[in-house]
Amino acid sequence: MLIHVGTPKTGTSYLQDVLFRNREVLARQGILYPADRFDAHFLAALDLMRLPWGGLETEAVGAWDALAEQVRAWDGTVIISHEILATATRAQVRRAMRSLGHPDTEVHVLVSARDLVRQIPAEWQENVKHRRTIRYHAFLDQIRDPERSGAIATWFWGVQEIPDILHRWGDRLDPGRVHLVTVPHAGAAPTLLWERFVEAFGLGEVELDLHDERANPSLGAPETALLRRVNRAVNKTVPPADYRPLVRELLAHQTLSRRTRSPRLSLPPEAHAWAEELSKAWVADLGARGYDVVGDLGELLPEPGSVEFSDPDRPRERLVNRAALDAIRALVREAARLRRVESDLRAELDEAHRALERAYLRPSYKARERIVRSAEGRGAGRRLMRLYRRLRGRSSRPA
Repeated sequence: MLIHVGTPKTGTSYLQDVLFRNREVLARQGILYPADRFDAHFLAALDLMRLPWGGLETEAVGAWDALAEQVRAWDGTVIISHEILATATRAQVRRAMRSLGHPDTEVHVLVSARDLVRQIPAEWQENVKHRRTIRYHAFLDQIRDPERSGAIATWFWGVQEIPDILHRWGDRLDPGRVHLVTVPHAGAAPTLLWERFVEAFGLGEVELDLHDERANPSLGAPETALLRRVNRAVNKTVPPADYRPLVRELLAHQTLSRRTRSPRLSLPPEAHAWAEELSKAWVADLGARGYDVVGDLGELLPEPGSVEFSDPDRPRERLVNRAALDAIRALVREAARLRRVESDLRAELDEAHRALERAYLRPSYKARERIVRSAEGRGAGRRLMRLYRRLRGRSSRPA
């Protein structure tokens, strides 16, 4: 059994999309990816950890036990993957392990990891994509607070502190069954990370459809600043069911993420130095534990030379305005599309009404109508029709 527990922003969306779309191919090779919908493992993780998540936790009730039942019934390799599992407590890890199989089940834990200098701004951006309005520097202050007491810091370190995640999930496993997949530095071959996943998951002999359908692309600094302003404007009036398709998907993923010439999010110099020192300590710790590393621990250190810092709390308004125009254009196109859909549905409804009227005007109906009118014109006929309607009224079901 292979349990991939994160971390976020390390190619997890792509990996899970490939596994879900190829689950029948995998099953023929004796590998189970137990999911009847693309977010099945996400719901199971919510259920395991009892996490509140915009109302989805209600839908998730029982999802972990249902997944575990499928796993226990499968005679072969099983893959489970979701990045929020990284934040599971030790008690939740023990419950997961007990529910997934017998004590002699061979369990492997996998963690994919990227250097903190890229992960920190990516995590702030994910907060903004999930409707938060916290400023970037306030976010940095919270995660650098030694107490780590706030909700944002607690979540961040729960899903990003690599040594702690590996210790919580791999504490009772042989180090050789704990696998760390490192994300290559920028500029590496586009397929390199996937090749590492293939090696770690043992998928080398399986031919998979690698078409990308569910990516989680990044935004630039002005685009994220714009999205934060949108959140401030709509959070009190737009329900989650509308926010996700219109703001997170249409604006963030499908529109603003395509503006690749904007300044990228990065760390200010003082935070960069702090992240670099912390990363060095992590690498030294991980190197001494004897885990199976697929990639290079050196890739958890930031690349030499920092990216020029563009402050998203004080963005260049010209760039934000350009992003806003693209956002407005996308929303207008979507509104026009929905108007066409509404018009088509209205035309279909009108045609259905006309078809129903034609059905009532068939000759058999006209003949019945003539008989009724003729009967109502006579005294005995009127009495019979009243009796008929009374009896029918008693036996007919209300509409």
